[in-house]
Amino acid sequence: MGAVCLAALALLSGCQSQAKRNKGANAETLYNTAHKALINNDFEYAIKQYEALTARFPFTNQARQARLDLIYAYYRKGEKETAIDAADQFMRENPTHPRVDYAYYIKGLVYFERTPNAFESMFGVDMSERPPQDARKSFEAFSRLVQLYPQSEYAQEAHQRMLYLRNRLAEYEIHVAGYYMRRGAYVAAINRCKGVLESYDGAPAMRDALEIMIDAYNKLGLPDLAEQTQRVLAANFPAHLAQLNKRKWYQFW
Repeated sequence: MGAVCLAALALLSGCQSQAKRNKGANAETLYNTAHKALINNDFEYAIKQYEALTARFPFTNQARQARLDLIYAYYRKGEKETAIDAADQFMRENPTHPRVDYAYYIKGLVYFERTPNAFESMFGVDMSERPPQDARKSFEAFSRLVQLYPQSEYAQEAHQRMLYLRNRLAEYEIHVAGYYMRRGAYVAAINRCKGVLESYDGAPAMRDALEIMIDAYNKLGLPDLAEQTQRVLAANFPAHLAQLNKRKWYQFW
């Protein structure tokens, strides 16, 4: 019991000593201390030092860099919502900062890691049926990064992640369109498919979207639109159309 009390007193004394050192430290010293903790993966201590720096010296260059470092520190510590809030705040307050692309990158990454992944599919989870709110937010953040900062060191990775997200979002729209078709809501199904064609160009689900539109137009008694969409399908997916025609020929005989 005595040993526990001594350890507690030592810890308290150490905390008080550290607090006194921080109180007398300037912005550069606080930043260096925080950055060293960040490099050593001591994210909790780094966050405390960065927050102390931004509170005491809010208008210094070190505080501006600290706010950027805090985004990463929050992310690595698992405080994902706080990381997103910090990224949004940094982008609002520093729109011309040379590293604002990093804020977009971390924001996109946080949302990206919330989307269903291949591990879930191993257990039979149909990812296309899950509302992809986080996937949309991730796509938007990465899209802004690629559009505003095409030369950024994070642009290429952001683009690759966008391809995955594009396919994921398109698949979900096809899932919803199929639901509308089963309910007889053909106009709603067509609108969902049009959204796939307009927003997710290049996604494999574009073929499914065109096929659903053809079926929906025929059910609505609009053969001209169905034929027009059929031509678009033939122009973009000739091999698939040939396969469908071959299968229909065998079914006919």
